[in-house]
Amino acid sequence: MNESHLDLEHFRHSLHALREQLRGLGAAGEAAAQTVELDQTRVGRLSRMDALQAQAMSQATNRRRMKTLRGVESALVRIDRGDFGECQDCGEMISLGRLEFDPTVTVCISCAESREA
Repeated sequence: MNESHLDLEHFRHSLHALREQLRGLGAAGEAAAQTVELDQTRVGRLSRMDALQAQAMSQATNRRRMKTLRGVESALVRIDRGDFGECQDCGEMISLGRLEFDPTVTVCISCAESREA
């Protein structure tokens, strides 16, 4: 498969849509990750523990969202540069199915498996 077989506009559109979705989720996620008030006169101990757990989960979600957003931006740069779909390790083309599943992916399945080994 070479670049001419990739519908770059399809991927560009998908990546732009994903970027907007992630940005939209950011405002709600940031509010949930705010500092938890520890005033024992206003909130019970279990409620504070629940709030702290919810805060930690929200912060982790925000970190994953930001990582995905960086991947989207990087994929858009690769489209503009002309090397979208090329494995960054071996230089072979990444399978279309893999790119459809995750257009931010940067390595082919063989190289991904090698990295995990």
